[in-house]
Amino acid sequence: MKLIAITTDTRYEGETKGVIALFKEGLERLHLRKPNDSEEELDRWLAAIPDKYLNRIVLHDHFELTKKYPLGGIHLNSRNPNPIPQKGTVSRSCHSVKEITENKGLDYYFLSPAFDSISKEAYQSVLDLEAVKEAFEKGFLGDNVYALGGVTPERIATLKEIGFSGVAVLGALWGGYAHDKDVKALVNRYQLFEQAL
Repeated sequence: MKLIAITTDTRYEGETKGVIALFKEGLERLHLRKPNDSEEELDRWLAAIPDKYLNRIVLHDHFELTKKYPLGGIHLNSRNPNPIPQKGTVSRSCHSVKEITENKGLDYYFLSPAFDSISKEAYQSVLDLEAVKEAFEKGFLGDNVYALGGVTPERIATLKEIGFSGVAVLGALWGGYAHDKDVKALVNRYQLFEQAL
């Protein structure tokens, strides 16, 4: 299984320092999700990341920045449903098996919420995980579907058994980092995920 980290939706001081620490620890893919940020704000955020890590970042918004930075790809969602020509991966957020099958041909998919969200209080799981497992077994889903929503290290074994190829994490990884700026605690949480994979 693989792990993808997703940023919180708000910017805060010290965030890029934590991101860089995760990249140094081995994080291969980070989704930059800041739906309320302007292109200029995202540009400044990206400028704070060393060039050698930029190809590990996937944008959720302001896809034009892929022309300025050598990023890893773009992620389609309800705000930005259409891809643009660029060199990286194209992924999509989906909320049902049917939605994935209707959007075939992308590099990978997030299927959510697998469990009740940690970062979004009102975002409760509606997925029937037994039906998802059956879809994997019948070949309706490929080896490029990541579970998102309520993912903790303790739930990874269950998600692996269902058939997910990886997990996308947000709340359980970032925890209180926006407030405490404790890089060591952030890295420790990341290591717990890596050990569970």
